[in-house]
Amino acid sequence: VLLGSGLTVLSQPLMYVKVLVQVGYEPLPPTLGRNIFGRQVYQLPGLFSYAKHIVKVDGRAGLFKGLAPRLCSSAIGTVVHSKVLQGRDLHHPPGGGWTVGGSLLTLPPSQPGASKKEAVSSLEQVLKETSREMVARSAATLITHPFHVITLRCMVQFIGRETKYSGTLSAFATIYREEGILGFFAGLIPRLLGDILSLWLCNMLAYLINTYALENGVWILGSGGTGAGGGNLQGCSRGPRPFCGGIQVPLLLPQVSTMAEMKSYSQAVTGFFASMLTYPFVLVSNLMAVNNCGLAGGLLPYAPTYSSWLDCWSQLHREGNMSRGNSLFFRKVPVGKRYVWD
Repeated sequence: VLLGSGLTVLSQPLMYVKVLVQVGYEPLPPTLGRNIFGRQVYQLPGLFSYAKHIVKVDGRAGLFKGLAPRLCSSAIGTVVHSKVLQGRDLHHPPGGGWTVGGSLLTLPPSQPGASKKEAVSSLEQVLKETSREMVARSAATLITHPFHVITLRCMVQFIGRETKYSGTLSAFATIYREEGILGFFAGLIPRLLGDILSLWLCNMLAYLINTYALENGVWILGSGGTGAGGGNLQGCSRGPRPFCGGIQVPLLLPQVSTMAEMKSYSQAVTGFFASMLTYPFVLVSNLMAVNNCGLAGGLLPYAPTYSSWLDCWSQLHREGNMSRGNSLFFRKVPVGKRYVWD
C-alpha cells in the first residue's frame, strides 16, 4: 500500500496533464517545431510546457489537485484486490514460468513426449489465473470508481476555475445531491471493459510468446547432459555434444535466470501493446465521468452532452480523436482540427 501510494504521488502531475489533454483543453497555442524526422510542424504543448502553465497559474501545489481521492482509490483498490485473490490459496509449483496478472505461473520440468499435454494444462492454468485476476480487478474497480470520478472532476475544475469539488467528502455529497447514486459510476462500463480486454490480451499474448517462442524446443541441461537439479537426464549421454535417445540435443545457451528475464520482458511488451489497443476505453471512460457534471470542462466547447458512452465513442471516432491524450510529447496539430485555448 505504501509503495503504491508513493507511486501515485509521483505520477499525479502526469495524470493531471493527461486528463486535461483528454478533455480537449489546450491553454497554450501551437508552436512551430520539428518532429522526430526533422520536419517543421505545428505542435501542441507537451507535458513540461503544460505543467509549467499549471504551476504559473496555481503554483506547484496545483499539480496535485485530486491527489486525496486518488490516494484513497489506490489504497482501497489494493486492499480489495488482495482480499479477493486471497479467497483461494494460490499454488505455485516449482520450475520456470511466466507472470500472469502479477502472479508468477510456473510449470513442472518437461518430460519426453508430454509437451502437448503440458501445453494444454498450462493453458488451462493461465485461463484460470487470468479469470481470477479479472474478478479481483473488476471488484477493485467497482468499489473505487466513485473516488476515480471525484479525482477527475477535481482536475477538470482547472479549466473553469471552479471550486465545486473542493474536498472528498463534500464531493460525495454534491454528486449524490445532483446526480444520485448513478453519478458515482459515470464512465464505469467502458473502464471495466478496457481493463478486462487489456488483461486478457496481455496474458494470452504473453502465454503464446512464452510457450511457442521462448520455450519451444528448449532443453535445460547442465554440464554433460545433467538436468537442472544436477541429476542425469534419462536416456542421455554425457559429453560436450549430449545425445538423448540417439538424438543429438543442443545445449541451452540462456540460463534459467535469463529465460525468466526474457519472459518478464515479454509480459511488459504485451502489457504495453494491450494498453495501446484499449486506450480508447480509458479516454471514453474519463470523458463520461466529467461530462455534463456542471463543470466547464464537461460542456461545450470542450465536449457536447453525450447520451451514453457509445455516443461518446462514435463522436470521437468520427472526429479522429480516439487517441487524444495518449501521447504527451511531439503532439502534432492535426490538419483541419480546431482547439480552444486561452
